[in-house]
Amino acid sequence: MNVEGLERLRQEAKNQWRELHSKPLLTIGTATCGRGAGALETLETIRRFVADRNIECGVVEVGCIGLCYAEPIMSISLPGMPIVFYGEVTPKRAGEIVEQHLLLGKPVAKYAIGAVGDGEIKGIPNLFETPMMRKQVRLVLSRCGFIEPANLMHYLANGGFDGLQRALNMERMQIIDELRRSGLRGRGGAGFPTWRKWLVCIQTPSEEKFVICNSDEGDPGAFMNRSLIEGDPYSVLEGLLIAGYTIGAAEGFIYCRAEYPLALSRLREAIAELERVGLLGDNILGSDFCFRIRVVEGAGAFVCGEETALIASIEGKRGMPRTRPPFPAVKGLWGKPTVINNVETLAWVSHILRHGAEWFAKHGTEGSKGTKTFSLAGKVKRTGLIEVPLGATLREIVYDIGGGSASGREIKAVQIGGPSGGCIPVDLFDLPVDYESLTSAGAIMGSGGIVVMDEDTCMVDVAHYFLQFTQRESCGKCVPCRLGTKQMLTILEDITHGRGKSEDIQLLEELASAVKVGSLCGLGQTAPNPVLTTVRYFRGEYEAHIKDRRCPAGVCVPLLRFEVDEGKCTKCGRCARVCPVGAIAWERGSFPIIDRSKCIKCRACIIECPEHAIN
Repeated sequence: MNVEGLERLRQEAKNQWRELHSKPLLTIGTATCGRGAGALETLETIRRFVADRNIECGVVEVGCIGLCYAEPIMSISLPGMPIVFYGEVTPKRAGEIVEQHLLLGKPVAKYAIGAVGDGEIKGIPNLFETPMMRKQVRLVLSRCGFIEPANLMHYLANGGFDGLQRALNMERMQIIDELRRSGLRGRGGAGFPTWRKWLVCIQTPSEEKFVICNSDEGDPGAFMNRSLIEGDPYSVLEGLLIAGYTIGAAEGFIYCRAEYPLALSRLREAIAELERVGLLGDNILGSDFCFRIRVVEGAGAFVCGEETALIASIEGKRGMPRTRPPFPAVKGLWGKPTVINNVETLAWVSHILRHGAEWFAKHGTEGSKGTKTFSLAGKVKRTGLIEVPLGATLREIVYDIGGGSASGREIKAVQIGGPSGGCIPVDLFDLPVDYESLTSAGAIMGSGGIVVMDEDTCMVDVAHYFLQFTQRESCGKCVPCRLGTKQMLTILEDITHGRGKSEDIQLLEELASAVKVGSLCGLGQTAPNPVLTTVRYFRGEYEAHIKDRRCPAGVCVPLLRFEVDEGKCTKCGRCARVCPVGAIAWERGSFPIIDRSKCIKCRACIIECPEHAIN
């Protein structure tokens, strides 16, 4: 395809987009989060409803708009009216909404989340002024939830491939300068400047070079990359094309974990479409640039998120990291210079080349430009995928956007950066979320997972959980990581089982420091972070486990003893009725008595008691 062909296709796409919105249109978010909440069943109900009544309207599947707490999400738009988004749309509720809104033209305010577009609808706020959206700046996620993900015409109608077209008219060093002025830093971990990595690859002489998109998102509670691919795959592919052109590569790879079947399907469908129209292959847009993309499925090893382990996996070897330097930009895939960027970084490249460096750099802080996507999960009211300017505070993210505690309990901390990140206490929630501030607090940005924890969370148990994860995922190649994490895990197990010793805290800190310094790759170098931050900010909980043989949060089962608080107990006997082993003796009008020799510490009595009288 040449430039003239792209312009004709783009004009056709815009015409189709206008035609689509000139009639009643209904969208359903069928990304993984929507499907998990029953979106496919809702979609089927809607399609039957529309067909049975012979309603003329479009029904389109879209990606995740980010309001995961409200899935399944449906939108309805009528010509000349704002788009109304509805939440928790069950099949039963869908029929009512469609009949009222689509047939009678009466939006159903009681189910609505918000509206987008010109004009107002009584009782329905602007979507972007609702609590979860108000403090977000949605740029890289701007198309997610509004376009059909693998539909190239939808992408072209909304600015798609403007960035590539501009890049092909620039010198390679002009592109590097554009990225340098933008301040874009890698969105997958340590925040290395993107332009600098690309420049090293350009300056390394080689007849063959490669570019890799790292979509091996393995952090518990993280789903930014998955959601972006499922909602806007062409933005990632366009960024990959721009990267390939800039460094002089003819082939790109997308390394995506096999646990992301929908993302993989979207990618393959989009790649096939680009090949069909000529935006992938030979002489792209009439230039001498030739480029092809291959998708490689990862087997789910967390360590393969590390660059050199990922390269080994693509080469067909066991995914194990190697010593650096040389870095992949100098000697990477099959020994050739290779640029590796994550999903969000490459999507940003397509946006920056379209809008310009200044458009990106006006958001964020001096050292951390732009916005960042985060997955907000855990014990927070409004879970979902968010995008905020770097420099926003944790307090804004957790309370203003997330709505605070979902349980009614006080929030205690957040875990940020995945299992290699750190736990930040509520006292530090005014900390700006940028690369340097998080590092100074003992955490890392990582790919952007934020897990909220309340006062019912044991921080020693949290450290144990994340260290158990990284220890299990360690490739075992280097001794500090293989043995050091195992020894740390053994100490944490002793502490949570009532076998802790007073010297264990200091030993944990010493081991953690040794593992950080001596490990070969980023997994081992950051694995101690959850331990170090919980000791740093929650030392009192460690001391309670060791000195008092007590878990303040009531989580560590071996340390639990169950007692009835007679000041709260109403003698209802519900605790005795739910005890699965008959460990609670009760007679009408009497206080229940717990036989600790029989008690299996299942917590059924605590959950059942309406007065919270079981301590």
